[in-house]
Amino acid sequence: MPGRDTLARLAASIGGGVLWYLSFPPRPVWWLALIAFALLGLAVWGRRARAGFGYGFLFGLAFLLPLLHWTSLFVGNIAWFPLSLAEAVIMGLGTAAIAVVLPMRGGPVWAALLWVADEALRARAPFGGFPWGKIAFGQPDGPFVSLAAVGGSPLVGFAVALVGFGLTVLAITLATQRRRVAIIGAGLAIVLPTAAALAWWPMVGTDPNAGTAVVAAVQGNVPRLGLDFNSQRRAVLDDHVRETEKLAAQIAAGQQPQPQLVIWPENSSDIDPYANPDAFAEITQAVAQIKAPVSVGAVVTSQGARPKNTAILWEPGRGPVEQYVKRKLQPFGETMPGRSFFRHFSADVDKAGDFVPGTKPVVFPMGPAKVALDTCYEVAFDSVVRQSIPGSTLLAVPTNNATFGLSDMTYQQLAMDQERAVEHGRAVVVAATSGVSAIIQPDGHITQETGLFRPAALVATVPLRSTTTLADRLGAWPEWAMVAGGLLALAFGIATRARRRRPAQPVRATD
Repeated sequence: MPGRDTLARLAASIGGGVLWYLSFPPRPVWWLALIAFALLGLAVWGRRARAGFGYGFLFGLAFLLPLLHWTSLFVGNIAWFPLSLAEAVIMGLGTAAIAVVLPMRGGPVWAALLWVADEALRARAPFGGFPWGKIAFGQPDGPFVSLAAVGGSPLVGFAVALVGFGLTVLAITLATQRRRVAIIGAGLAIVLPTAAALAWWPMVGTDPNAGTAVVAAVQGNVPRLGLDFNSQRRAVLDDHVRETEKLAAQIAAGQQPQPQLVIWPENSSDIDPYANPDAFAEITQAVAQIKAPVSVGAVVTSQGARPKNTAILWEPGRGPVEQYVKRKLQPFGETMPGRSFFRHFSADVDKAGDFVPGTKPVVFPMGPAKVALDTCYEVAFDSVVRQSIPGSTLLAVPTNNATFGLSDMTYQQLAMDQERAVEHGRAVVVAATSGVSAIIQPDGHITQETGLFRPAALVATVPLRSTTTLADRLGAWPEWAMVAGGLLALAFGIATRARRRRPAQPVRATD
């Protein structure tokens, strides 16, 4: 039977994972993440790497199972459990390494660097990576998000983990009455990143240095909840046309300002307008009535054997003039890795699509704005969004969350949009088929948002910004520098432990 110490560590790891989950939107309690990582540090403190793996694995499961439950709504538990287990295993690898370095001098720094390394691995593997549970994506309402403008999401994660592990070391040093220098070091690990975040928070740029634009986000809604809405594609298109024409009538009546650009959601037309004259005509009519260029989310099949998730720039009087094809496709949704293998476990895998990814970012010229587009799942990936920003003054995120019902998924993704706004210094227009659509300022503040599964149209004046943030200029270098620092610290910690375990050589007597 486990002893009291083991039970306490198990409770710390599982409880920490639960608290980390609770810190994520839609709950505005970002500070729970600090306590979560303090508890994780207590769980692995003084333990070997093997035990660190086990406690970290449990920490990860307690976090990921509730966080990713929405994945089961699409293709069943065949996605939810394996994905959560795979991500938790990678977290366990990270905490195995953290167990080695945390008791070292400067341990909170090395541990936080290794956590960044762990997130970097999860963002790239398996199946092309799944960075959904990054620390930064749970911090849109706290001061640490301001650091995204300096070093992107990795720096936000580093700062939060550093404070959490600093709390661990502070608690240990106070409890064991260790040397004063250790207490001071732990205190600095808590105070310095917090002070940096608070100092940078008011400095996040929001000025309209490239002018302003009146934007509209149209949320047409879907006929009913669940995956089967895709069988009613014409109804979805009709809903978005109807909501756009309703907005046009309000503009004509002076109830709304005239938008200079309009964003429709991903999958707002699952009917290929290039192949279907009725859909083409209906979209053209709506665009003519709104009197502004519209980005239309459409599934295009006529230009190849396999479908493409596409945003089409549709201009009044000209029709479609440009298109963007989604580059980062969602495994187990738009694609199905190992379809023939997983089919042995569940026939639901055939609900997943077989889409073709795009190859390059595209900036849409829409009125006074130059609009970068990142479609739905893409916003979770640092490099994908970063590649979209050059030449843009506004970021649009067309998305379709209808298949995930009333789950937390849409709020988790909205938090990513907020982080990207700060990271790249851009206002963000989020257009969702069923919600939540939103207008986000460059400092991450949401000024307008819709409810779930309600037709709506948001109209707002947003700042256009051409400034590149320090995070844009540095690119992936902060992440790679932190990964390298963490791995060097791990190598040093392993070597130090090996020297301590090596038996002392007997001293040979001399004549």
